[in-house]
Formats: sequence, structure tokens, C-alpha cells
Amino acid sequence: MEYAARRFAAHGYHPTSVAEIVDGMGVGKGVFYWYFSSKEELFGEILREAQQDLRRAQQAVIGSEEDPVRRITLGIRASMAWLAENRHLFTLFEFASSDEHFRPVLRHGQDVAVADVVRHVKDAIVAGQVADGDPLVMTHAILGVTNQLARTFVLHRGDPPDEVADYAVSFCLGGLIGGRVGGLVGARLGTLGAGRTGRRPSSQVTAR
Repeated sequence: MEYAARRFAAHGYHPTSVAEIVDGMGVGKGVFYWYFSSKEELFGEILREAQQDLRRAQQAVIGSEEDPVRRITLGIRASMAWLAENRHLFTLFEFASSDEHFRPVLRHGQDVAVADVVRHVKDAIVAGQVADGDPLVMTHAILGVTNQLARTFVLHRGDPPDEVADYAVSFCLGGLIGGRVGGLVGARLGTLGAGRTGRRPSSQVTAR
């Protein structure tokens, strides 16, 4: 699965055949079909396992943290770190999100992620740490900001994931007008990526 995932990411899903995968591993097709009925099943399993691994990484970092806002912050940072370490899987997520056949597989994992974050947001609202509002909308906003910044600045531009995570946390907690969190972190990271382009990172965020 790991070899196939990297080959799919490097060469594309459709151009990559089962024959190329088994040849690259030095095994016969019989070995492949012992485990998977088709290339489609293999790719779907790669997506499911990747989403589960991301969730495990988030849970490992959050641990038994009681502060809900802290849990949200840790989750954003864990997500950014995982996506940076698994860029090939991030690339497969990007493909799957635009493919009708694999979009339902990806959506199931996303629904689980939403449920996790919604719980943290609800806890933060109850604790009075976050202004009252629709937890589901807030959750999608957090995930949208995190995914878009990771996609643009980590995956495509190669910026340091910890700095991009700082920016994501700053925006999600401080907002555009922002308070102390947004102002301090945003000011420190205002030149994120400037060494490569001389421009500040885009403030446009789009929830998937």
C-alpha cells in the first residue's frame, strides 16, 4: 500500500496500472489479487488507512487535554505536521476530492473528523471560551482554513509546517479583526513565505 500510494502520487491514479505496481515491487499479479480485487479497492483502502492514521496522530497529540481550545489548537498543529510528513497522501486526498468514484470514501473520513472537532467546539462554547454560535459551521471553518493553508503553503510551496500551523491557529482563534492571539502570532508570521516570493500569504480561505 505504501509503495502504491507513492506511485499514485507521483504518476497519477489513472496512468498507474496494477502491472506497474507489482513489477516495481518484484512480485506477480497473483500476490496483488490475493489482497485486493482491483486497483480501485487498493486506492480506497489507501485513503481509509491514511485518514485513520491522521486521526490517530491528532488523538496522540491531544491526549487527555481538558481545555477545549487547547485541544483545537493541538489538533490543527497535529494535522499540519502530518500533512507535511505525508505529502504524497495529501496529494491523493486532493485527487480523491475531485473524483466521483472516490469522493464518498473521502467524505466518510471527513465526517468522522468533523464529529471530532464539533465536540471540541461545543465544549469551548459551554466553557465560555468561544462565542455562542453554530458548532458545525465553526468546525467547517476551522477545517477549511487548516486544509487551505496546508494545501497552498505546505504542499505546493513547501513552507515550514509549524509556521503555517501558527498562522492557521492565529486565524481560527483570532479571526480577521482578531484579538491578542491573532495580533501577536499574525505579526510574527506576517512575512511567511516572503523569502520565496516577497509576498505575504494570501488571506483568502475556502472551506472544502
